[in-house]
Amino acid sequence: MKQLITFLSFLFIGQLSYSQLVINELDCDTPGIDDKEFVELKSDTPYASLDGYVLVFFNGSISGGNSSYMTIDLNGYTTDINGLLLIGSSFVTPFPQLLISPNVIQNGADAVGIYLGNEEDFPEGTLATQTNLIDALVYGTNDSEATGLLQLLGLTEQINEGPGNNTNSIQRNDDGTYSVGVPTPRLLNNGGGEVFNALSISTEYTQYNEGDVFDIVFTSQENVTEDVTFTISLNNYGFDEDDFTGNTTLTIPTGQNIVTTTITLVDDDFDEGDEELIIKFSDLQWPYIPYNNFLLVRVVDNDFTVAPFGTPINSTYGNVLSAQPNNYYNSLDGLADEGLRQALQDIIADPNVVRAQTYADVIDILKEADQNPENSNEVWLVYLEQGRPKLDYQTTSVSTGKWNREHTFPRSRAGYYSIEEDEVADGKDVFWDTTADSLRHGNSDAHALRAADGPENSSRGNQFYGQYNGPAGTLGGFKGDVARGVFYLAIRYNGLEIVNGYPDGLTGQFGDLQTLLEWHRNDPPDDFEMNRNNIIYEWQINRNPFIDQPDLIEYIWGDMVGEIWEQNLGIDENQELKVSLYPNPTNGRVFVNGIVSKTTVDVFSVDGRHLQSNVVHKSGYLDINLASGMYLLSFKSENKIKVTKLIVK
Repeated sequence: MKQLITFLSFLFIGQLSYSQLVINELDCDTPGIDDKEFVELKSDTPYASLDGYVLVFFNGSISGGNSSYMTIDLNGYTTDINGLLLIGSSFVTPFPQLLISPNVIQNGADAVGIYLGNEEDFPEGTLATQTNLIDALVYGTNDSEATGLLQLLGLTEQINEGPGNNTNSIQRNDDGTYSVGVPTPRLLNNGGGEVFNALSISTEYTQYNEGDVFDIVFTSQENVTEDVTFTISLNNYGFDEDDFTGNTTLTIPTGQNIVTTTITLVDDDFDEGDEELIIKFSDLQWPYIPYNNFLLVRVVDNDFTVAPFGTPINSTYGNVLSAQPNNYYNSLDGLADEGLRQALQDIIADPNVVRAQTYADVIDILKEADQNPENSNEVWLVYLEQGRPKLDYQTTSVSTGKWNREHTFPRSRAGYYSIEEDEVADGKDVFWDTTADSLRHGNSDAHALRAADGPENSSRGNQFYGQYNGPAGTLGGFKGDVARGVFYLAIRYNGLEIVNGYPDGLTGQFGDLQTLLEWHRNDPPDDFEMNRNNIIYEWQINRNPFIDQPDLIEYIWGDMVGEIWEQNLGIDENQELKVSLYPNPTNGRVFVNGIVSKTTVDVFSVDGRHLQSNVVHKSGYLDINLASGMYLLSFKSENKIKVTKLIVK
C-alpha cells in the first residue's frame, strides 16, 4: 500500500510539472518590512488568458489550520510574451501586472496553489485540497516541515527559501524541481526568453504645494532602438486635468534613454483638501514595461480652513454649543446612584435610537471629529498633541509618520473585537442595531476612539492611564478627553467597569479610577471636545454625557455619589471661568489651560492668606514657588471667577 501511495504521489507531481499553468517563482520573505515579496506564474504559451483560474494561499501554522488566508481571482489577466504573470505589491520591481497589498504573503511553513475555479470557491478558512488543483508549492523559511499541507496537497517536498530576511526566491526549473537564488521577476528562470527594457519614474520630491512647478523624469534601463512614445496619467479621485498643466504624451528619441515633462500645479481658491496625484503609465508596449509605477505625489492644499475654536492644548470654551436634543437629559433629574446610572444608560444605549457603525467607518468619523482646528486637512493626534495630514492614515504594517485608531479602553482589556463586516466603510445610513449588551460594538464606538500617532499608539499598548501618561514633554491636554471616553464606555456597555488600581488580566475592568477622576477634573471639556461630541452624535445618534454634563462623573464615581442629581447645580456656567491646570499635584510649575484674555491669578493659603498674584494673557506655564502643601488658586477675568485647589509636592 505504501508503494502504491508513493507511485501515485510521483504520478501527481509529474502531472503538475506538465500542467498548463505553474508557480514559476516565489519570494515569500524579503529583508526589512517584507514589502517586496511576490509570486510569479508561468503559462506554457505566451499571452495566455488566465480566466477560470484562482490562486489560493494557505496558512500552515497551528492557528492557521492548513486553511486559506488569501485568494486571488485571475479572471481578466493574461501572461506576457514569456508566459509570465508577476503578482506583488507596488514596491516590487519591475512593476507587477497584478497588484496586491505589501507584506501579505506569509513566510511559512505555508503553501500556495493554482486551482480551476473562482474566488467564491475559497472563502477564508477553506481547508487545503487537491480538488481542481493545477499546481502547488509548500514552502518555508527554515521552518519545520508542514506535513499537514504536504499531505492535503499531495506533495512530498517542502522547499526552503532560506532564513528570515533572506534575499532569495524559490524558482522552478524546467524539469519541475526547484532552485533557490537571486530573484528574477518577469524573467525566465533559465535565462532565456524575451528581455524587457523597463522605464522608471522619478520626481525630486514626493510632496509639492498648489502653484508649484516640478519635473517628472522617465528613464529606460537601456537606450531605445527607436522612438518610444507613451502616455501617462496623473488622475486620482478628485485630482484631475483641472488641477495641473503639462504634457502627458512623451517620446524617448532613438538612441536615448530619458525624457522629462514639466508639471504646473494649479493654485485655485477651493479647499479641496490635500490630494495625491498618481503618476502611472497608460500604454507601454513590450519590450517596454514599468520599472516602477503608480508613483504617489502629495499636493498640499493651501486653502485649508481654521476653526473658530482652539486645539486641546490651546483650549477655548463656549464657542461650540452642545447639539443635544431638547430635554435629552431630563430623565436624570431627581435620581441618584444606580438609578442615575441606569437612566443615563437608557439614554445613550437606547436600542430604538442609537446606531453602531463599522470599524472602517471610524476612520471617516475621526477625520471629521478629530480634525485639527488649525488646519482642516489634518487630524489632531491625541497623545502627540499635534496635527497630521488626514492622508497619512496607516494602511500597511509601517506606522512611522502615520496615524491610526486608538482605543482609549484597549480591546484586549475590554473584550470587544472586529468581524469581517467591520472592514467595510458603508457610511452613516448603514448601521447595526445595538443595545447595552452589545459589547462587541464598543470596538467601533467613536466616543472612545481617537486619532493617534502609530508608534505612540504601540507605545501605549494596553496600559492603563496612570501607567501611561503620554509622551515626555507634551502638555497632557488629552487627559480629561480620554478619561471621559473611558467613563462613557463604562455606562454605555454592560460588562465594563472602572476600578481603583491596575487590575491585571481581568477582562472588562479598567483602572485607575482615581487617576481618571483627577484627569477629568484638571482638564474640563472644551470646544474641541464639544465639537467632537456633536459630530459623533450625527453618526451614532448618542452623545458622551460627560462632555455635556461633566459634573455627572462626580455623582457616579466621585465626591457626589449618592447625592440627588439636578441639572443646573452650583455656579451658573456663564459666571465660571473654563480654565484648568496640570499637573496637579505639581513640583511648582503648572500649565494653565483655557486663558483667552487678561486673567489675574491669585494664590492663597488654605487659611485665606494672600501669597501671590500673577497676570496672564493666554494659556501657558505658571511657576508657583511655594513650599509643599495645599493652596487655593483664584482665576479672575471679565467678571468671571474660578477657584481651584493646587497641591505642591
